[in-house]
Amino acid sequence: MENNYSPEFLGEAPIKKGAPYPATFAKESEHSHQVALMAWANLPPVREAFPELRWFHAIGNGGSRGDTAQSRRIEGGKMKAEGVKPGVSDTMLPVRRGEFPGFYIELKKMPGAGVGPSDEQLEFGEFVQSQGYAFMVCYGWREARDMLIAYLTQKW
Repeated sequence: MENNYSPEFLGEAPIKKGAPYPATFAKESEHSHQVALMAWANLPPVREAFPELRWFHAIGNGGSRGDTAQSRRIEGGKMKAEGVKPGVSDTMLPVRRGEFPGFYIELKKMPGAGVGPSDEQLEFGEFVQSQGYAFMVCYGWREARDMLIAYLTQKW
């Protein structure tokens, strides 16, 4: 994506000396890429440019639920009772742009063997698109960041 944004705005450099920045968070896990994406969305210059990102949020449908099989069963049961659904995207921006009432992102760690959306995640994506929402599978926080900027500026 071509743009005129500064490295600080893009989360590639600290805004002030010694301050953490999103690029430092992304390691090898999906979790770390989501943390980096949320850190980017909360940077002051980003929030100034796109105040709507205040409502960008995670949807707690994946990830580890505990350290042991028993704790995972217990936590999984609690979350299922709360309404967690397999396949639902990782993040959602409930902001209308153009024809779309909002934007769902299924975030994956960087591409590699065995990395990709599940059948349930693709089915969810097809469903929300049929309802008029934007949906995208993004590999790494940088691609997700770029797609959020593209969505918010309508420069798809």
